[in-house]
Amino acid sequence: MIEARSWHWIAALALLLLAAVAGLVFGVTNIPVGDTLRALAGDGDDTTVTIIRTLRGPRVALAALVGAALAMSGAALQGVLRNSLAEPYLLGVSGGAAVGAVLAFGMGMQHSGSLAIPAFAGAIAAVAAALLVARAAGRSARGDPRTLLMAGVIIGAFANAVIMVALANSTADTLRGSLWWMMGSVADASWFGALWLAVYVGLAGMALLRLAPEIDVLALGEDAAAALGSNVERATRRIFLVSALLAGATVAAAGLVGFVGLIVPHIVRAFGARRHRPLIGGSALVGGTLVILADVVARTALPPAELPLGAVTALIGVPFFLYQLGRTR
Repeated sequence: MIEARSWHWIAALALLLLAAVAGLVFGVTNIPVGDTLRALAGDGDDTTVTIIRTLRGPRVALAALVGAALAMSGAALQGVLRNSLAEPYLLGVSGGAAVGAVLAFGMGMQHSGSLAIPAFAGAIAAVAAALLVARAAGRSARGDPRTLLMAGVIIGAFANAVIMVALANSTADTLRGSLWWMMGSVADASWFGALWLAVYVGLAGMALLRLAPEIDVLALGEDAAAALGSNVERATRRIFLVSALLAGATVAAAGLVGFVGLIVPHIVRAFGARRHRPLIGGSALVGGTLVILADVVARTALPPAELPLGAVTALIGVPFFLYQLGRTR
């Protein structure tokens, strides 16, 4: 078995830094690397400094945090469910979080930091509902990926229906804001928004790293985990809660961005990560890189128009999902 080596970590960090530079350099107006680095230090003309430090800087930071959070959540869910197709978007977790955020937004809550709380509640409800639907089908959600995927599709469709009903008599401003959540975007990023998301991601990420040995045990199967002394239900519940917190926070900050949690853990495993502590840590780095680059594509593919970030990640993720589904069969 290939083991993760130290140079893999160095390479992942270097790729993240290169992606961050690309996020600062490329846009509707490309800025040379030298001018970009000087602007970061506060030197250069005022326009360049404003673009780099006020517009693109927080956007890159928010994209990196969103990618890290979704990738860590996906890695944890795949491990605890023993399901290589599990991830927040496909399980309906992100859809449930979007319901909570949209309903709160419609009731007047505007700040994304406070929206994370109802989004978290919606994500928890979606997790519980998906597992209940899977159990109602008469099979274990852990043992049959197709059962859990069907449950996720059902919960996601129900979440979309709830959002459409909630928006039926909404004002134009509420509709525009809700559409932003449905498509996914980091265009309105600010340093304050990136800071509060960093707090959520930092705390939840540390919790997942601490729970990683329990995920290793759960990945062996329920019977084996119980035989090794693990309280399966309690450990599973804690991991679900932390994963839902990460998904809910990203939805509140950037809307629905799918398939990151599916793709990234597979990439990190391909480089030798087997235990969940290095897998979750590596997923954070690779996930941040992926979403930063996806955002660069979103704002440079069809200038001056900007593509939804969620659409870009879906264009990458859907073929990958179909490939993994074929392998699972």
